[in-house]
Amino acid sequence: MRSFLVPISRYPALFLLIMACGYAQADGVPADCTQLIVGMSPTWNSMRGEMRLFERARGGDWSAVAGPFPVLFGKNGLAWGIGLAAQNEPGLRKRERDGRAPAGVFEMGQVFGYEARLPAGGDYPYHQVTEADIWSDDPRSPNYNRHIVIDPKNPPDNYTHEKMRSGDFAYHWLVEIRHNSDPPVPGAGSAIFFHIRRGVNRATTGCTTMAQDNLVKLITWLRAKRHPCYALLPSDEYDKKWRSWNLPSPDAFRPPPQPGSPSLPR
Repeated sequence: MRSFLVPISRYPALFLLIMACGYAQADGVPADCTQLIVGMSPTWNSMRGEMRLFERARGGDWSAVAGPFPVLFGKNGLAWGIGLAAQNEPGLRKRERDGRAPAGVFEMGQVFGYEARLPAGGDYPYHQVTEADIWSDDPRSPNYNRHIVIDPKNPPDNYTHEKMRSGDFAYHWLVEIRHNSDPPVPGAGSAIFFHIRRGVNRATTGCTTMAQDNLVKLITWLRAKRHPCYALLPSDEYDKKWRSWNLPSPDAFRPPPQPGSPSLPR
């Protein structure tokens, strides 16, 4: 019997989202991005870090609106990814199954989940997954790093893929991070999402994970018209690049001074 694959471009809502987010590549955060998710790790090899949410008016300064909250990255840390920045950065590059989360600046894609609709307050392009929804993670496949729909009674047997509804609570909500997407480079990493962590010490092979309540907060905050992006960097790289990549000032990550404590020189 013949298996069939349906490219997600056949779905108009997602196609329109991709077109809307497909503004010209920029070296850092684009001007029309007014919602920014920032992840920061202590070092390249850290699996733990923090995340914050920022907003701005177009052309304005970034203001923190949520966080910090703890997150887990790849079990082996970070490596440079493919997105809106970092394509020409020297150093370790993200590869398929390397256990590292992609560093750089990335557009946000669609939200996927088990439920019929987004959590209360959510207003963002959404696709409810079934057993037919998979994500290709096989560099040999013409659908590599794409959401596709299969016939679950007659699945393809020639390429590997990730089931998007496996029954695992960690995939109850998935938020696509558009790493290596335009177009995908075979072997440069696939299936990169925000999702629920499986445990406080259980890092991933490349996704960014967190407690469910923090992920739901993120999902209900996202608005497609604000062109949300994700920036992930080790702290020393952040200090080097925040100005040229249009990121929030490092001052936003420093704890406020305690009452009565002397001010520190800058």
